[in-house]
Amino acid sequence: MSAATAPAPTTAPAASPERPKGGLKRKLLILLGVYIGGVVALVAIYGFKGTRNTVYQPQNEFKLENWVDLGIFSLNKAVLYLFLAAVLTCGTMIYVARRMQERPNKVQTAVELLFQLMRDNITGSAMDRQMAAKWFPFIGTLFLFILFSNLVGYIPLPTNTAEKINVLGVHIPSFSLYAATANLSVPLVLALVVFVAYTYEGIRAKGPIGYLKSLVPGGVEGAMAVPIFFLEVLSNLMRVLSLTIRLFANILAGHLIILFMAGALAVILGAAWLGWFTLPFGILLYAFEVGLVALLQAFIFATLTAIYLGGAVAEQH
Repeated sequence: MSAATAPAPTTAPAASPERPKGGLKRKLLILLGVYIGGVVALVAIYGFKGTRNTVYQPQNEFKLENWVDLGIFSLNKAVLYLFLAAVLTCGTMIYVARRMQERPNKVQTAVELLFQLMRDNITGSAMDRQMAAKWFPFIGTLFLFILFSNLVGYIPLPTNTAEKINVLGVHIPSFSLYAATANLSVPLVLALVVFVAYTYEGIRAKGPIGYLKSLVPGGVEGAMAVPIFFLEVLSNLMRVLSLTIRLFANILAGHLIILFMAGALAVILGAAWLGWFTLPFGILLYAFEVGLVALLQAFIFATLTAIYLGGAVAEQH
């Protein structure tokens, strides 16, 4: 065979560099060693028991102090967080809407998935198509506003005016976590808006008398209808409390647990080692709250709103 027709020598593929075995395990062991060593060192330096701190009150992190006293229109950090949530809700959606493309990027894909969640899973599953088209803007806005309110609450901002830090001679408020939805008045107002909305929709669809009659379940007649009617009225009023307390209590409890795990418990008990010991748990709880609880509470509130609206116009109770 001539050299011209000889097959070209094949080149063996380059061997991929082998990853060192046990690299992740080694790093985890190092972190565990640093963690245990830090606890032991702090116990050796400062002792196991400390002096109990009776001055520091963790609940003061959620105390509202008026920055500008204007009576009912006073400005405080709750107003600031509400403003930030409103700006983020409007600004984000307007920004995304103006940049929609035929071939969506990752951000647009995520927004479209969120849109489908609000339209199909929350609104569309609780009412017919015509009613869903009417109330989707309200329910979607409610969902996004609560979601952004919850998420902003996990961003440390200089809003704690009770404790100040010195930066180049300037005293500024210390950083803290706060959420507008952790203030009872905000979920209460949202719940009252929902109550008025579904009551209005029920009266509009059935008339005042028809709506009141629809509160009694089908098949209940005679004397039993009277106590059942009052129980249903009470149940509707209790919806306001359930919507309010569920959102308020979950967000407040989450913030308090993060605060305790991130060092507040160590400050109260005066044990330096305890702050280092609970810090990893605080980080895990923070990730859990941001990644799941913030979205879940907005989803539950919006879903119950859709269910109440759909139930208000349903033919059968």
